[in-house]
Amino acid sequence: MSALSTPAFLVDEGGLLVFYNEAAGTLLGKGFDEVGHVGPGEWGGLFGPYDAAGETIPYEELPVIRAVRAGRPAHAGFGVRAFDGQVHAVECSAFP
Repeated sequence: MSALSTPAFLVDEGGLLVFYNEAAGTLLGKGFDEVGHVGPGEWGGLFGPYDAAGETIPYEELPVIRAVRAGRPAHAGFGVRAFDGQVHAVECSAFP
């Protein structure tokens, strides 16, 4: 993952952000070494995710999380907020 030029985030089955690569750190404005592990309950305050109306999407309601928990791959788009406050549109693919 570290060698990818595409921002990539690694999240475990419990929703803990385990790692993100340098490209994701550039998008967010801080490297993983500055942020560390982030639990699903902390995501909203740091990154979002946000729907098209700018409302926070609870972790459990993300379509990709629902699909992975059901044992199938998924793809969805949503917004994430960088540490400078800017919201970026991202596409997320998830695999169980």
